[in-house]
Amino acid sequence: MRVTGFSFIRNAVKYDFPIIEAILSVLPLCDDFIVAVGQSDDGTLEMIKNINPDKIKIVETLWDESLKDGGIIYAEETNKALRAISPLSDWAFYVQGDEVIHEKHHSNIRTTMERWKDNSEIDGLLFDYVHFYGSYNYVGDSPNWYSREVRIIRPRPDIYSYRDAQGFRKGNNQKLLVKNIGAEVYHYGWVKDPRIMQDKHLHIHQYWGEEAEKYMKISDSGFDYSQIDSLSLFKGTHPAVMIERIKNKNWEFEYDISFKKLSLKNQFKLLVKQITGWNIGEYKNFELI
Repeated sequence: MRVTGFSFIRNAVKYDFPIIEAILSVLPLCDDFIVAVGQSDDGTLEMIKNINPDKIKIVETLWDESLKDGGIIYAEETNKALRAISPLSDWAFYVQGDEVIHEKHHSNIRTTMERWKDNSEIDGLLFDYVHFYGSYNYVGDSPNWYSREVRIIRPRPDIYSYRDAQGFRKGNNQKLLVKNIGAEVYHYGWVKDPRIMQDKHLHIHQYWGEEAEKYMKISDSGFDYSQIDSLSLFKGTHPAVMIERIKNKNWEFEYDISFKKLSLKNQFKLLVKQITGWNIGEYKNFELI
């Protein structure tokens, strides 16, 4: 079985993306790894070059700044890395710059890839999501967070990154047929120094055709994490590759998890999710078989 990892990144230093941890977390499962590195002004390219030159291939890219609607530029950059994968690979393992896989899942992931490797009906493998917020101690638990997404796909020409690169489609806009892998992606995109988080949001919203200043309160102290609707305490362990980053955290965030800013509808949906695991009405960019 041959597995190729892939990702895209730009200005990872400036916006404090844990891209090194993301790549290292899946590298033991990959024979090689493709990174589309957008032209940066903060040393991102040099940082990626130093991770594991023997395994990692870099595709240097120039972002099309005219793509400023719906986050489509992220799909474009994802596809640049995806198209650089050898057709000899059985699977392509996608990880974004703020997503990390816990080593406790490695054995199961490898076994599941082996199990479905020769079943051409299966387009990809589905992961559960844990969304950290504010600090490494809290996770978002409201129904507004997406709970599952496809992160391992067939590197076929007909499969492509969809919309804002959250998921994938095939052929003429068809959803992928997938199996649930029974593993988690730890999403750390909402855990940064508040000042860096504010800068990141001011920057990325331009790629959705939005002006963040219109709805986001700008302050010297940075992003206001207290505006979240519902959080719970994280009771597990973080991936080993994240330990040093967590140790070096230089801001504080505390939240009263008993305080919920949810509509009656979302309160009901959260209760059902906590009891059954079913996220009522959740958008699904895949067909689970």
